[in-house]
Amino acid sequence: MKADKQKTKKTNRWLLLLILGIALAVIALNIRSCIDKRQVSRDTTQGIEFEKEGELTFLTANGSQPIVRIDIELAEDDYERAMGLMHRYTMDEQQGMLFIMNREEPQSFWMKNTHISLDILYVNEAYDIVSIHKYTQPFSTKSLPSVHPAKYVVEVIAGFCDKHRITEGDQIRFERLSTN
Repeated sequence: MKADKQKTKKTNRWLLLLILGIALAVIALNIRSCIDKRQVSRDTTQGIEFEKEGELTFLTANGSQPIVRIDIELAEDDYERAMGLMHRYTMDEQQGMLFIMNREEPQSFWMKNTHISLDILYVNEAYDIVSIHKYTQPFSTKSLPSVHPAKYVVEVIAGFCDKHRITEGDQIRFERLSTN
């Protein structure tokens, strides 16, 4: 009976050591995974640079007077629209991103994984600016809805709309760079 108890204690110790070893291995793998994710994120943010794909002009409400022209990067497919300006640390004042949606409907954006405060402008099919969210909060998951249906969304650096006096009712026009 005493030999059985000693054998049971020995088995329990080995079992405890085995469980402890597995737990430590799992913790080590989780830590490694977190480190790898941070490294991928850091590499991604350093690798994303602005790519001029067109030009966009902001116009007064009646479309007769140009206000300001910027270079734009286009977001035309689901992946580009989902990524947007996430994981970028800087953007020049004369740069922006134009999102081209599949159809005109209520839109909503958020600032998740976005390091830069932005002005977000929602634009309908007639190229009228229908709503603006200014000075958005970086990293926020708060929904920033268009209020009215929009076909296009323009993101520019925070303060751009105030500086250039761009308001709802103003318009946009854009041109793609030729792809020769």
